[in-house]
Amino acid sequence: MSEVYAARRARLRERCNAVGSTSALVTNPANVRYLAGASGAVLLLGRTEDLLVCVGSPDDRQPESRPDEALRLHTLPGSAGDPAVAAADLAAAQGGDSLALEEHHLTVTRHRAIRSVAPRLRLGDLGQAVEQLRVVKDEEEISCLRIGAEIADQALGELLESILVGRTERHLALELERRLVDHGADGPAFPTSVATGPNSGRRAHRPTDRRVEEGDFLSVCLGARYRGYRCEIGRTFVIGTSPADWQIELYDLVFAAQRAGREALAPGAAYRDVDRAARQVLDSAGYAEGLLELTGHGVGLEIDEDPQLAPAAMGKLDACVPVTVEPGVHLPGRGGVRIDDTLVVRPEADGGPELLTITTKELLAL
Repeated sequence: MSEVYAARRARLRERCNAVGSTSALVTNPANVRYLAGASGAVLLLGRTEDLLVCVGSPDDRQPESRPDEALRLHTLPGSAGDPAVAAADLAAAQGGDSLALEEHHLTVTRHRAIRSVAPRLRLGDLGQAVEQLRVVKDEEEISCLRIGAEIADQALGELLESILVGRTERHLALELERRLVDHGADGPAFPTSVATGPNSGRRAHRPTDRRVEEGDFLSVCLGARYRGYRCEIGRTFVIGTSPADWQIELYDLVFAAQRAGREALAPGAAYRDVDRAARQVLDSAGYAEGLLELTGHGVGLEIDEDPQLAPAAMGKLDACVPVTVEPGVHLPGRGGVRIDDTLVVRPEADGGPELLTITTKELLAL
Protein backbone atom coordinates (compact mmCIF):
# COMPACT_ATOMS: atom_id res chain seq x y z
CA MET A 1 0.00 0.00 0.00
CA SER A 2 2.96 2.38 0.42
CA GLU A 3 3.03 2.98 -3.34
CA VAL A 4 -0.70 3.73 -3.34
CA TYR A 5 -0.41 6.20 -0.48
CA ALA A 6 2.63 7.84 -2.10
CA ALA A 7 0.74 8.27 -5.37
CA ARG A 8 -2.20 9.87 -3.54
CA ARG A 9 0.11 12.29 -1.73
CA ALA A 10 1.82 13.12 -5.02
CA ARG A 11 -1.52 14.11 -6.57
CA LEU A 12 -2.28 16.30 -3.57
CA ARG A 13 1.15 17.91 -3.77
CA GLU A 14 0.51 18.78 -7.41
CA ARG A 15 -2.64 20.63 -6.36
CA CYS A 16 -0.77 22.45 -3.61
CA ASN A 17 1.99 23.51 -5.95
CA ALA A 18 -0.56 24.73 -8.48
CA VAL A 19 -1.88 27.24 -5.93
CA GLY A 20 1.58 28.24 -4.73
CA SER A 21 1.77 26.34 -1.44
CA THR A 22 5.02 24.58 -0.51
CA SER A 23 3.47 22.40 2.21
CA ALA A 24 0.10 21.22 3.50
CA LEU A 25 -1.34 20.09 6.80
CA VAL A 26 -4.05 17.41 6.69
CA THR A 27 -6.10 17.09 9.88
CA ASN A 28 -9.39 15.49 8.81
CA PRO A 29 -9.05 11.88 10.11
CA ALA A 30 -10.61 10.35 6.98
CA ASN A 31 -8.20 12.30 4.78
CA VAL A 32 -5.20 11.25 6.88
CA ARG A 33 -6.39 7.65 6.59
CA TYR A 34 -6.68 8.04 2.80
CA LEU A 35 -3.22 9.56 2.35
CA ALA A 36 -1.23 7.68 4.98
CA GLY A 37 -3.25 4.73 6.26
CA ALA A 38 -3.15 6.10 9.81
CA SER A 39 -5.64 7.13 12.46
CA GLY A 40 -4.97 9.23 15.54
CA ALA A 41 -2.45 11.45 13.74
CA VAL A 42 -2.14 14.46 11.43
CA LEU A 43 -0.19 14.47 8.18
CA LEU A 44 2.33 17.11 7.13
CA LEU A 45 3.20 17.27 3.45
CA GLY A 46 6.40 19.15 4.06
CA ARG A 47 8.78 21.04 1.86
CA THR A 48 11.55 18.48 2.40
CA GLU A 49 9.82 15.53 4.07
CA ASP A 50 6.34 14.17 4.75
CA LEU A 51 5.59 13.33 8.38
CA LEU A 52 2.93 11.74 10.52
CA VAL A 53 2.61 13.69 13.77
CA CYS A 54 0.80 12.30 16.79
CA VAL A 55 0.79 12.22 20.57
CA GLY A 56 2.27 8.89 21.62
CA SER A 57 1.78 6.32 18.86
CA PRO A 58 -0.90 6.18 16.13
CA ASP A 59 -4.20 4.74 17.26
CA ASP A 60 -3.69 1.00 16.80
CA ARG A 61 -7.11 0.29 18.28
CA GLN A 62 -8.61 0.81 14.82
CA PRO A 63 -8.16 -2.52 12.99
CA GLU A 64 -8.32 -0.79 9.59
CA SER A 65 -5.41 1.51 10.48
CA ARG A 66 -2.14 0.49 8.85
CA PRO A 67 0.21 3.50 8.81
CA ASP A 68 2.38 3.87 5.71
CA GLU A 69 5.78 2.52 6.73
CA ALA A 70 7.46 4.85 4.24
CA LEU A 71 6.49 7.85 6.36
CA ARG A 72 8.55 8.98 9.33
CA LEU A 73 6.57 9.21 12.54
CA HIS A 74 7.08 12.26 14.74
CA THR A 75 5.74 11.47 18.19
CA LEU A 76 4.99 13.98 20.89
CA PRO A 77 5.19 13.01 24.56
CA GLY A 78 1.84 12.45 26.28
CA SER A 79 -0.19 15.62 26.88
CA ALA A 80 2.41 17.58 24.92
CA GLY A 81 -0.12 19.61 23.02
CA ASP A 82 -1.85 19.65 19.66
CA PRO A 83 -0.24 17.56 16.86
CA ALA A 84 -1.52 20.03 14.25
CA VAL A 85 0.27 22.92 15.98
CA ALA A 86 3.44 20.83 16.30
CA ALA A 87 3.22 19.94 12.59
CA ALA A 88 2.98 23.63 11.66
CA ASP A 89 6.12 24.27 13.71
CA LEU A 90 7.87 21.46 11.81
CA ALA A 91 6.75 22.95 8.49
CA ALA A 92 8.35 26.26 9.45
CA ALA A 93 11.54 24.48 10.50
CA GLN A 94 11.77 22.86 7.04
CA GLY A 95 12.13 26.32 5.55
CA GLY A 96 8.82 26.54 3.79
CA ASP A 97 7.12 29.88 3.25
CA SER A 98 3.49 28.70 3.03
CA LEU A 99 1.21 26.10 4.54
CA ALA A 100 -2.19 25.03 3.21
CA LEU A 101 -4.71 24.05 5.90
CA GLU A 102 -8.00 22.19 5.88
CA GLU A 103 -9.80 25.24 7.22
CA HIS A 104 -13.19 23.51 7.03
CA HIS A 105 -11.90 21.06 9.63
CA LEU A 106 -10.14 23.50 12.00
CA THR A 107 -11.66 25.42 14.87
CA VAL A 108 -10.86 29.12 15.14
CA THR A 109 -8.83 28.38 18.27
CA ARG A 110 -6.74 25.77 16.52
CA HIS A 111 -6.18 28.03 13.51
CA ARG A 112 -4.97 30.83 15.80
CA ALA A 113 -2.59 28.45 17.60
CA ILE A 114 -1.09 27.38 14.27
CA ARG A 115 -0.63 31.00 13.23
CA SER A 116 1.04 31.86 16.54
CA VAL A 117 3.58 29.02 16.38
CA ALA A 118 4.53 29.68 12.73
CA PRO A 119 4.05 33.44 12.17
CA ARG A 120 6.34 33.51 9.11
CA LEU A 121 4.31 30.95 7.19
CA ARG A 122 1.68 32.22 4.78
CA LEU A 123 -1.41 30.22 5.66
CA GLY A 124 -3.78 29.23 2.90
CA ASP A 125 -6.85 27.06 2.52
CA LEU A 126 -6.47 23.54 1.18
CA GLY A 127 -10.23 23.44 0.80
CA GLN A 128 -11.81 20.14 -0.16
CA ALA A 129 -8.81 19.01 -2.20
CA VAL A 130 -8.41 15.64 -0.48
CA GLU A 131 -12.15 14.99 -0.44
CA GLN A 132 -12.18 15.60 -4.19
CA LEU A 133 -9.37 13.08 -4.67
CA ARG A 134 -11.36 10.55 -2.67
CA VAL A 135 -14.46 10.70 -4.90
CA VAL A 136 -13.20 8.20 -7.50
CA LYS A 137 -12.25 4.92 -5.86
CA ASP A 138 -9.66 2.39 -6.96
CA GLU A 139 -10.59 -1.28 -7.20
CA GLU A 140 -9.08 -2.07 -3.79
CA GLU A 141 -11.35 0.51 -2.18
CA ILE A 142 -14.36 -0.81 -4.10
CA SER A 143 -13.47 -4.33 -2.95
CA CYS A 144 -13.66 -3.17 0.68
CA LEU A 145 -17.07 -1.61 0.01
CA ARG A 146 -18.23 -4.80 -1.71
CA ILE A 147 -17.24 -6.94 1.27
CA GLY A 148 -18.91 -4.48 3.65
CA ALA A 149 -22.10 -4.70 1.58
CA GLU A 150 -22.00 -8.50 1.70
CA ILE A 151 -21.69 -8.36 5.49
CA ALA A 152 -24.64 -5.95 5.77
CA ASP A 153 -26.75 -8.13 3.47
CA GLN A 154 -25.94 -11.19 5.56
CA ALA A 155 -26.77 -9.49 8.86
CA LEU A 156 -30.08 -8.18 7.52
CA GLY A 157 -31.00 -11.51 5.96
CA GLU A 158 -30.48 -13.36 9.22
CA LEU A 159 -32.61 -10.87 11.12
CA LEU A 160 -35.47 -11.30 8.69
CA GLU A 161 -35.50 -15.04 9.38
CA SER A 162 -36.03 -14.50 13.11
CA ILE A 163 -39.20 -13.79 15.10
CA LEU A 164 -39.82 -10.04 15.05
CA VAL A 165 -43.26 -9.43 16.61
CA GLY A 166 -42.96 -8.16 20.18
CA ARG A 167 -39.31 -7.11 19.95
CA THR A 168 -38.32 -3.47 20.35
CA GLU A 169 -36.72 -1.25 17.74
CA ARG A 170 -33.75 -0.76 20.02
CA HIS A 171 -33.26 -4.51 20.46
CA LEU A 172 -33.39 -5.13 16.72
CA ALA A 173 -30.87 -2.35 16.03
CA LEU A 174 -28.43 -3.74 18.60
CA GLU A 175 -28.80 -7.25 17.20
CA LEU A 176 -28.07 -6.03 13.68
CA GLU A 177 -24.91 -4.26 14.84
CA ARG A 178 -23.77 -7.38 16.70
CA ARG A 179 -24.33 -9.49 13.61
CA LEU A 180 -22.26 -7.05 11.52
CA VAL A 181 -19.28 -7.58 13.83
CA ASP A 182 -19.88 -11.34 13.99
CA HIS A 183 -19.57 -11.51 10.20
CA GLY A 184 -16.31 -9.58 10.02
CA ALA A 185 -17.16 -5.88 10.05
CA ASP A 186 -15.00 -3.50 12.07
CA GLY A 187 -18.29 -2.08 13.31
CA PRO A 188 -21.42 -0.35 12.03
CA ALA A 189 -20.90 2.31 9.39
CA PHE A 190 -23.32 4.61 11.27
CA PRO A 191 -25.95 4.21 14.01
CA THR A 192 -28.43 1.60 12.80
CA SER A 193 -31.99 2.83 12.25
CA VAL A 194 -34.99 0.62 12.92
CA ALA A 195 -38.44 2.21 12.63
CA THR A 196 -41.76 0.40 13.06
CA GLY A 197 -45.37 1.36 12.44
CA PRO A 198 -45.96 5.13 12.72
CA ASN A 199 -42.28 5.63 13.58
CA SER A 200 -41.42 4.69 9.99
CA GLY A 201 -43.19 7.91 9.03
CA ARG A 202 -40.44 9.93 10.72
CA ARG A 203 -37.34 10.93 8.83
CA ALA A 204 -34.02 10.15 10.54
CA HIS A 205 -35.79 8.12 13.23
CA ARG A 206 -33.68 6.69 16.04
CA PRO A 207 -34.72 3.35 17.58
CA THR A 208 -37.01 3.45 20.62
CA ASP A 209 -38.59 0.89 22.96
CA ARG A 210 -41.65 0.61 20.72
CA ARG A 211 -42.43 -3.06 20.07
CA VAL A 212 -43.07 -4.52 16.64
CA GLU A 213 -46.76 -5.19 15.95
CA GLU A 214 -48.54 -7.11 13.22
CA GLY A 215 -49.35 -4.95 10.22
CA ASP A 216 -46.46 -2.55 10.88
CA PHE A 217 -44.12 -1.24 8.28
CA LEU A 218 -40.59 -2.20 9.41
CA SER A 219 -38.02 0.19 7.94
CA VAL A 220 -34.36 -0.66 8.50
CA CYS A 221 -31.22 1.25 7.49
CA LEU A 222 -27.79 -0.12 8.36
CA GLY A 223 -24.26 -0.34 7.06
CA ALA A 224 -20.99 -2.13 7.72
CA ARG A 225 -17.55 -0.59 8.17
CA TYR A 226 -14.85 -2.82 6.67
CA ARG A 227 -11.19 -1.73 6.67
CA GLY A 228 -12.43 1.81 7.17
CA TYR A 229 -14.86 1.82 4.22
CA ARG A 230 -18.58 2.29 4.83
CA CYS A 231 -21.58 1.07 2.84
CA GLU A 232 -25.32 1.55 3.35
CA ILE A 233 -28.50 -0.45 2.79
CA GLY A 234 -32.12 0.36 3.61
CA ARG A 235 -35.19 -1.83 3.22
CA THR A 236 -38.86 -1.70 4.22
CA PHE A 237 -41.04 -4.72 5.02
CA VAL A 238 -44.49 -5.48 6.45
CA ILE A 239 -44.82 -7.48 9.65
CA GLY A 240 -46.96 -10.56 10.18
CA THR A 241 -49.75 -10.12 7.63
CA SER A 242 -50.43 -9.30 4.00
CA PRO A 243 -49.72 -5.65 3.19
CA ALA A 244 -52.65 -3.24 3.15
CA ASP A 245 -53.52 -1.58 -0.14
CA TRP A 246 -52.06 1.76 0.95
CA GLN A 247 -48.80 0.05 1.94
CA ILE A 248 -48.50 -1.67 -1.43
CA GLU A 249 -49.24 1.58 -3.28
CA LEU A 250 -46.68 3.55 -1.29
CA TYR A 251 -44.04 0.86 -1.58
CA ASP A 252 -44.49 0.46 -5.34
CA LEU A 253 -44.14 4.21 -5.76
CA VAL A 254 -40.88 4.43 -3.81
CA PHE A 255 -39.57 1.33 -5.58
CA ALA A 256 -40.24 2.97 -8.96
CA ALA A 257 -38.44 6.14 -7.85
CA GLN A 258 -35.45 4.17 -6.60
CA ARG A 259 -35.25 2.19 -9.83
CA ALA A 260 -35.34 5.41 -11.86
CA GLY A 261 -32.47 6.82 -9.82
CA ARG A 262 -30.42 3.65 -10.21
CA GLU A 263 -30.97 3.56 -13.96
CA ALA A 264 -29.80 7.17 -14.26
CA LEU A 265 -26.36 6.35 -12.85
CA ALA A 266 -23.77 6.53 -15.60
CA PRO A 267 -20.41 8.22 -16.19
CA GLY A 268 -21.12 11.77 -17.34
CA ALA A 269 -24.59 11.96 -15.76
CA ALA A 270 -25.18 15.20 -13.86
CA TYR A 271 -25.67 14.78 -10.12
CA ARG A 272 -28.91 16.75 -10.22
CA ASP A 273 -30.23 14.69 -13.14
CA VAL A 274 -29.91 11.49 -11.09
CA ASP A 275 -31.79 13.22 -8.27
CA ARG A 276 -34.41 14.48 -10.70
CA ALA A 277 -34.99 11.01 -12.17
CA ALA A 278 -36.03 9.65 -8.78
CA ARG A 279 -37.67 12.80 -7.45
CA GLN A 280 -40.02 13.38 -10.37
CA VAL A 281 -41.60 9.94 -9.85
CA LEU A 282 -42.58 10.99 -6.33
CA ASP A 283 -43.46 14.54 -7.38
CA SER A 284 -45.88 13.31 -10.03
CA ALA A 285 -47.70 11.22 -7.40
CA GLY A 286 -48.25 14.27 -5.21
CA TYR A 287 -45.43 13.80 -2.72
CA ALA A 288 -43.38 16.88 -3.57
CA GLU A 289 -43.70 18.19 -0.02
CA GLY A 290 -41.56 16.62 2.66
CA LEU A 291 -39.16 14.70 0.41
CA LEU A 292 -35.55 14.25 1.48
CA GLU A 293 -33.13 17.01 0.52
CA LEU A 294 -31.18 14.59 -1.65
CA THR A 295 -31.68 11.26 -3.39
CA GLY A 296 -28.24 9.89 -2.55
CA HIS A 297 -24.62 10.59 -1.77
CA GLY A 298 -21.14 9.21 -2.06
CA VAL A 299 -19.74 6.65 0.38
CA GLY A 300 -16.23 5.58 1.31
CA LEU A 301 -14.11 6.35 4.35
CA GLU A 302 -17.07 8.43 5.51
CA ILE A 303 -20.72 7.47 5.14
CA ASP A 304 -21.68 10.82 3.62
CA GLU A 305 -19.15 11.92 1.00
CA ASP A 306 -19.26 13.76 -2.27
CA PRO A 307 -20.97 13.61 -4.64
CA GLN A 308 -24.34 14.78 -3.35
CA LEU A 309 -27.24 13.74 -5.57
CA ALA A 310 -29.44 16.76 -4.92
CA PRO A 311 -31.57 19.21 -6.94
CA ALA A 312 -28.98 22.01 -6.93
CA ALA A 313 -25.83 19.86 -6.99
CA MET A 314 -23.23 20.80 -9.60
CA GLY A 315 -21.00 18.27 -11.29
CA LYS A 316 -21.10 15.01 -13.19
CA LEU A 317 -20.48 11.40 -12.20
CA ASP A 318 -17.28 9.57 -13.06
CA ALA A 319 -16.78 5.84 -13.35
CA CYS A 320 -15.78 4.03 -10.15
CA VAL A 321 -17.72 6.40 -7.90
CA PRO A 322 -19.76 4.57 -5.23
CA VAL A 323 -23.05 6.25 -4.32
CA THR A 324 -26.29 5.51 -2.55
CA VAL A 325 -29.71 5.86 -4.14
CA GLU A 326 -32.22 6.20 -1.31
CA PRO A 327 -35.54 7.91 -2.03
CA GLY A 328 -38.28 7.69 0.56
CA VAL A 329 -41.76 8.88 1.44
CA HIS A 330 -42.65 9.44 5.09
CA LEU A 331 -46.23 9.99 6.22
CA PRO A 332 -46.19 11.36 9.78
CA GLY A 333 -48.31 9.34 12.18
CA ARG A 334 -48.96 6.61 9.64
CA GLY A 335 -45.79 5.09 8.21
CA GLY A 336 -43.22 5.37 5.49
CA VAL A 337 -41.05 3.59 2.96
CA ARG A 338 -37.36 3.99 2.23
CA ILE A 339 -35.32 1.86 -0.17
CA ASP A 340 -31.57 2.39 -0.10
CA ASP A 341 -28.81 0.73 -2.12
CA THR A 342 -25.08 1.25 -2.50
CA LEU A 343 -23.90 1.08 -6.11
CA VAL A 344 -20.73 1.79 -8.08
CA VAL A 345 -21.00 3.88 -11.25
CA ARG A 346 -19.79 1.83 -14.22
CA PRO A 347 -20.00 2.49 -17.98
CA GLU A 348 -22.62 0.66 -20.01
CA ALA A 349 -19.86 -1.36 -21.69
CA ASP A 350 -19.03 -2.83 -18.27
CA GLY A 351 -22.63 -3.69 -17.48
CA GLY A 352 -23.81 -0.38 -16.06
CA PRO A 353 -24.03 0.47 -12.35
CA GLU A 354 -22.75 -2.30 -10.07
CA LEU A 355 -25.22 -3.10 -7.28
CA LEU A 356 -23.35 -3.90 -4.06
CA THR A 357 -26.33 -4.39 -1.72
CA ILE A 358 -28.39 -7.28 -3.04
CA THR A 359 -31.01 -8.02 -0.35
CA THR A 360 -34.36 -8.37 -2.10
CA LYS A 361 -36.43 -5.25 -2.70
CA GLU A 362 -39.66 -7.25 -2.90
CA LEU A 363 -42.26 -6.11 -0.38
CA LEU A 364 -42.10 -9.10 1.98
CA ALA A 365 -44.57 -9.89 4.74
CA LEU A 366 -42.38 -11.19 7.56
